Amino acid sequence: MFAAGLATLVSAAALSVGGMAVPAAAAGGVDCSGRVHGVDPNVGIVGCTNNTGGEIRFRADIVCGLAPDVSGDWVTLRPGAYGESVGSCAWFSSGVGSVGWTIA
Repeated sequence: MFAAGLATLVSAAALSVGGMAVPAAAAGGVDCSGRVHGVDPNVGIVGCTNNTGGEIRFRADIVCGLAPDVSGDWVTLRPGAYGESVGSCAWFSSGVGSVGWTIA
């Protein structure tokens, strides 16, 4: 049961590259993960490591409950670097519904 749930979770993980959703493994060596802040449920965070040979840009895409969705600032990473993009939902939001990312 656990393995099936994990497989579903892994296969459902996708990101947007140039406006097109692709599996995380196909992103050319960029390793990203999204999460909700440990104390503030209105804050979503994406952290990425650039394992490619060139510079990349990414940003967090935060889905907010009962409030407009938000995007974090664009972050530029050189090869081998790690960085985070953060987005905050409005105070009246019911919290972060999901955290995704866009790589440009």
